[in-house]
Amino acid sequence: MGLLSNKVERSQIKAGDHIYTWRAIYSYSHHGIYVGGSKVVHFTREPDTGSSVATSLNSSLNSKLPSVCPTFPDCGFRQPNSGVVLSCLDCFLGKGHLYCFEYGVTPSAFLAKVRGGTCTTATSDSPETVIHRAMHLLQNGFGNYDVFQNNCEDFAMYCKTGLLILDSKSAVGRSGQASSVIGAPLAALLSSPLKLLMPGPVGVAAAAAGVYCASRYATDIGVRTDVIKVAVEDMAANLNWEDPCRQLSGVTESSTRNPKDPKGDLITL
Repeated sequence: MGLLSNKVERSQIKAGDHIYTWRAIYSYSHHGIYVGGSKVVHFTREPDTGSSVATSLNSSLNSKLPSVCPTFPDCGFRQPNSGVVLSCLDCFLGKGHLYCFEYGVTPSAFLAKVRGGTCTTATSDSPETVIHRAMHLLQNGFGNYDVFQNNCEDFAMYCKTGLLILDSKSAVGRSGQASSVIGAPLAALLSSPLKLLMPGPVGVAAAAAGVYCASRYATDIGVRTDVIKVAVEDMAANLNWEDPCRQLSGVTESSTRNPKDPKGDLITL
């Protein structure tokens, strides 16, 4: 496990892994679920969404995804009005490197990470369950994209854990990098009054770092108390995403799995 993130080779990832790649000179990362067969399911802003500050980040992301993939004919598949996309690994990465998100890390390892959005203390469910969620959401959507409350990292973390934030009005979702963005100014704000009590710049910096780490840890889904486990088939009904034209069958996660090839690795539509 690296200090900043966990870089891996393509040969090291397995179906069901939560992978990501850094964009725009390490200013943010894009996340997805590797489903085998060099394919990734990930979440982006819908193409017809209006412009905003957050849209600029997603526009940069979408520019990495070619309209026609020379390798996989189904690369770029998405349902109408959905931000969940199936891409080949090459198109997902663009020219970036491959990293693997880590689950079940210790609190000390979590706090040692300088950047958020690289690991969590929460444990992952089985690869079969993770892939089932990702493929179900590819067909049914993951709601509206929001850079702070419902982004690509939130999507991947839900696929891995099945955990959702109980309060939809929470200021931040499960995303570790969103927590970092919020935690940095919070640390600066809360540490400012401490300047009068600290002996010098080193003391102030240490106080700010402590507040930053504490804010990151408090929003990690592995320790939060405002999360619940929700079956992927029940998400639309629970979060009012239900489409009248697309009624859910009511089956449970444990009773349904996606088809796999004889090797048990390649997921197909």
